[in-house]
This record gives sequence, C-alpha cells and structure tokens, in this order.
Amino acid sequence: MSTPQHCPGFQQFKNLQSFKCKCPDCGQEVEIFSDEFDKPRACPGCKKEIDFTQCTLDAGA
Repeated sequence: MSTPQHCPGFQQFKNLQSFKCKCPDCGQEVEIFSDEFDKPRACPGCKKEIDFTQCTLDAGA
C-alpha cells in the first residue's frame, strides 16, 4: 500500500480558481471561487446579496 500524495478530495478542487469582485452597490472587494458563482453570497460591506453577473471580475486573486 502506498501513501497518497494529496489529501482526500484534492481532485475536485484541483482546477479551482479565485477571483476578486467589486460589489456593484458599495465597491467592497470580495473574493469568490469559481465553484461559488451559482451560490448566493452577501457583501461583507453592505450586506446586500451580490449578483456576480453585475460586478467586475479580476482573475488571479
């Protein structure tokens, strides 16, 4: 038996990317991961739900 090179579940996050998004309401910068685009997320600044289709994404967060 060999020792695994990565922790269990590594493969599902292998291609995960992070982005920085500015809240369209208050301008607060929010980090989002590529697997979270379809999940509701509140802005830490204004507490409003962020519509990620309306904000500017900067890759490579």
